[in-house]
Amino acid sequence: MQEFKFDREAYLQRINYTKEVNVTIECLIDIHYTQLFTIPFENFDIFLGRAIELEPKKLVHKLVQNKRGGYCFELNGLFLMALQSFGFDARALLARVHVTGTPTGRGHQFSLITFQGNQWIADVGFGSNTPRGPIPLVLNQPTTNYGQTVRLVDTQHYGIMLQIRNGAIWEDLYSFDLDYVCPGDIEYGNYYNSTSQNSFFVRARVAALPVKDGVITLFNNTLKRTLGGKEIQIQLEENQQYIESLEAHFGIELDASYDEFRSFTE
Repeated sequence: MQEFKFDREAYLQRINYTKEVNVTIECLIDIHYTQLFTIPFENFDIFLGRAIELEPKKLVHKLVQNKRGGYCFELNGLFLMALQSFGFDARALLARVHVTGTPTGRGHQFSLITFQGNQWIADVGFGSNTPRGPIPLVLNQPTTNYGQTVRLVDTQHYGIMLQIRNGAIWEDLYSFDLDYVCPGDIEYGNYYNSTSQNSFFVRARVAALPVKDGVITLFNNTLKRTLGGKEIQIQLEENQQYIESLEAHFGIELDASYDEFRSFTE
């Protein structure tokens, strides 16, 4: 079997990164920004009856060569491969999602980076609330990037909690610890998220892509453009124009017709 080798140049071209790559926090921030604002969050393969495959070669083929997006295991899996290839001391972490008020299992992947004795977390795959930049692993220290403010706090039962500020309120996003994550842990989480009828990703088609002054999101056929604090909603027609809209708004080149989507209730 031929050993997989991460294609750095193809990845950098995919995310439109033109600066020199080196192992610095400044470079980490730049790579995080360029991938986040280039490769969209989306789960359309699930509704095409396709498995979400995390094997490195297949992941690169989908997100880099085929110009698709993905959800956390794909987006952060690709990001982690890139960081490690460039020489960063980085590894995967798993989190419980708290956005509904009821915590999930450890089904969200992101990355821990250690640099010169300090640690950062980085996430390029949490939908519309994806952190806009790496976050220093320091408790009770708000971090602001591109108009978004987040912080890390300690919790009694769930370890460290990532929160986002919404006006005067801090809202819980996800909780985590720093325990070692093995490939089997990721495989379990990915399988549940992509196959269980209790998974949000099996019940709704979603997409998200940050833009300079806001974010564009999709929930089933409701498209929202939140720009400069103003929101515009568009109802996409349930026909082939839906597929065309994915490329127009998110840059998703979906190699399928609208008729190939599976029913939500199947």
